[in-house]
Amino acid sequence: MSKKIALITGATGGIGFEVAKRLGNDGYRVVLNGIEAEKGQARVTELVAMGIEAEYVGFDVTDEEAVTRHVRSIGEKYGKIDCVINNAGGLGGRSPIEGMTTEFYRSVMALNLDSTFFVSRAAIPFLKNAVGSSIVNYTSNAAWNAGGPGAGIYGVSKAAVNTLTRALAKELAPAGIRVNAVSPGTIDTPFHAQIKATKPDVFASWKNSILLGRLGQPEEVASVISFLVSEDASFVTAETVQIGGGQALGI
Repeated sequence: MSKKIALITGATGGIGFEVAKRLGNDGYRVVLNGIEAEKGQARVTELVAMGIEAEYVGFDVTDEEAVTRHVRSIGEKYGKIDCVINNAGGLGGRSPIEGMTTEFYRSVMALNLDSTFFVSRAAIPFLKNAVGSSIVNYTSNAAWNAGGPGAGIYGVSKAAVNTLTRALAKELAPAGIRVNAVSPGTIDTPFHAQIKATKPDVFASWKNSILLGRLGQPEEVASVISFLVSEDASFVTAETVQIGGGQALGI
């Protein structure tokens, strides 16, 4: 049996790299995507040193042509893709809707929604070549609560990812492809490095809104994704799993 292939976007740091590490340890050959070639190659070196088969493929997930070309190349190289983890995304900055530039609006939507759409669309023909294949997208509590100050459009983009997840799940079920999403809460990654450094009291206070009284770790997101792409989740599709220690309840 050929080794399973996992494509993970935005995989050179934070949660994405932990997902690559976990799936690599699960036996996948992991294809890491990013936009920093030097960092990507360094991550591959780390993974290979752990005995994981890995490679780096650099492209901007908001660039339709680049996504289509590179994902097709990956699929043709291996004849299939077993799972796609649409990890790339982010806040993209903050701006109130009043006065928001169209450029800012489109950049946030591109980073979160367009990237998920482009990568998934390009991968579908190769997911169909695998048995038990799946897609995992990333959403956020902001999809339900519309985000914090200046993060409204981020919330809109993630709400769209929720619906895209369900739409893909409906469309791809006849092909045996499952599509789910994860919604990480506040995870202790470099994503929060600036506020952690400049406003440590605010950062520490975030724990107060989490039932379990602590921030999550990237490995805890990776373990859920490991489950979702596995045979253990063979009857799970169109679902969004909250990974936030109860943060979604907004205590």
